[in-house]
This record gives sequence, structure tokens and C-alpha cells, in this order.
Amino acid sequence: MLRKIDLQLFAEAGTLVNATGNYVNAYDGSATPFDASNSLSGELKTFYDTELLENARVEMFYAQFAKKQTLPARHGKTVEWRKWNTFAKADKLKEGVIPTGQKFGMSTKSGNIEQYGTYAAISDQLELHAYDDTILGATEEMGASAAETQETLIRDALMENTNVMYCDNVTLATGAVSGATPVSPAEMEASETVRSMLTPEMVSKCVTKMKKDRVPTINGRYYAVVHPSVAEDLRNSKAWVEAHKYASPEEIFNGEIGELHKCRFIEDVNAPVLDGEYANKAGGVTYATFFFGKEGFGIIDPEGGALEMIVKDKSQVGGPLNQFSTVGYKFETNGATILYPERVLRCMSCSAYSAIDEAN
Repeated sequence: MLRKIDLQLFAEAGTLVNATGNYVNAYDGSATPFDASNSLSGELKTFYDTELLENARVEMFYAQFAKKQTLPARHGKTVEWRKWNTFAKADKLKEGVIPTGQKFGMSTKSGNIEQYGTYAAISDQLELHAYDDTILGATEEMGASAAETQETLIRDALMENTNVMYCDNVTLATGAVSGATPVSPAEMEASETVRSMLTPEMVSKCVTKMKKDRVPTINGRYYAVVHPSVAEDLRNSKAWVEAHKYASPEEIFNGEIGELHKCRFIEDVNAPVLDGEYANKAGGVTYATFFFGKEGFGIIDPEGGALEMIVKDKSQVGGPLNQFSTVGYKFETNGATILYPERVLRCMSCSAYSAIDEAN
């Protein structure tokens, strides 16, 4: 006996069909408007928003040196930074002769914001046993994810700046410079006897260049963000001053580990580790350490587009059987816009870990 069976009854009804502004029922195609509000109470939302921001702030190293530019709501997605042109030094005047004047004006830099975000689903079984702890745990990890996303966007934008120095190849046994200073990653040594290292002498060269370029300091110091594999070389220097020995501990930025030659260092595991076109002479990775002066780059702080925690209850997004809730975040950013190229100096080096570290 033959029977006609409606195969749609066995369709995956839990699959969300994308539509503008609505959830679509996989059975009959009926649409339900998205819930515009967060499903948490006001008190809980404030608590978890705070947790998200605090956890994100702990992991943010590059962003703390940016010049932040607000973008009011309903003012488009582009911000323009303006800076006055500088004047040359004056010439000696001649009696009765009007000198040639200089032109006064300004130059501009602009940046555009984009939206980023992610979420995770939490099953009803997990939620049943530890609802608050689950959200708190997810919030902490989401904060770390948000910080890493923002930091990576800034870091990658800074890599576009062409103000670059390459560390000298140093003979490890004697500490003497070996050969000419590299002019590309392919000339940087990373062998057991010779290595392109970020030495105290190289830090001094970087600081000297910034001084010659008239880069303004930040509270009397320059700052550098360094990878742990590179920081290890600096810690072995007798001139190294650990962060807890600073005379002015109240000025410590997030992640500071120490100081050399009036430059304070911040350790960041997400500092650039590079391969491909940036591979060293032996084919291993190289590292980019960024030295910062005052307000060398800018990031946009959009009104209404800041980091936001979003929690949706299983009754809103959990499908026909209310099987999961979601926890996520979203924010808007431009990554970074270089305002003064001379105030962001990238120093390329290798380390003892160049052969084993992976690019990030």
C-alpha cells in the first residue's frame, strides 16, 4: 500500500532563516518580529555590561595610546581629524623689504567605522543548572574576545605605517654588531650565533630617532608594546628597571613591565608575530615592537556604537523547544587611523623563539 508523506514534517525546524527584522518559522514561513530589547532586567544588564567592559579593558594595550574622537549619533560613519601645518623658522629681515610670507593651513585624516560582533549559544541544560554563573563566565570570555578583536584591528592598521627600523644583527657570544644593519626582514639573522635582537642599544636608537623627529612624549616618556618573546631579551639588561620600582607608579599604563632609556614597555601576547613576507633570513618569524609618542594615531568612539553586551533568553531565540539562549557583544570601530607617522615607530626584530613561535 502506497502512502503520500509530507517530508517537510522532518525539516530542521530549529534552523533560523535570515530575514530583515523578523524570525521566520521553518514550517509555515510565518514571521515574528525581532525582540528589540535585552531580556535581562535593568540591574542584571548593568552588571554584565560592567563585567564585559572591565574584562575587555584589562586586555587592551594599543587602544590606551590612541587619540579618541567621538562620533555623534546620526552624523554618518566617517570622522575627520584636522591638524595645523607647521611653520619654518623666520629669516632675518631686510630694512624696508617685505619678506615672503608662509602659507597657513591644515591637513586632514579621515576614518570610517565598521561594526563587529559575535555570540555564543548556551543550552537549556547548562542554563538550568547554573544560569548566572554561565552568563558571567561567558561575559568574561566575550570581554577577552572583544579586546583581542579591537587590538588586532588597531595592530594591523599600525602595520601600514612606513616609519620602520630594523634591529642590528648581533653576535651572541660577544654582543658586537655583525655586518650592516638590515633593511628588510630577509636580512635579519636568527641563528644560534647571530641574531637580530631588540637590545638596549637598539632601544636607545629608536628613542633617539623619535627625539630627532620631535615626537612629543607621554608624561615624559615614550611607550612601546612588545611581545613576550622579545621582552625576555630586554629583561636580561642591567639597565632594565622593573615596573614596580618606578618612582611614579601612579602613571603606570595597563600591562607595563619595565623601562629602558626613558621608554616604558608594555608586554602583549598579541603584539605582531609575522611570517610570509616578514620572515627572517632563516625562514622563521619576526616581531614588530611599536614605539609610541603622544596621540600618534586615532580611533573613533561612536555614540551608541560602543561595546554592548547582548543576552537573549531561550524563550526569544531558542527555537520551538526553547533549547538555548545566546550571549554576545557588538561594537563599532575604525581600527586605527595614523595621524602623525613619525609618532608611531615600528621596530622589527627576531628572538630566541623565532623558529618555534607561530604568526598571529
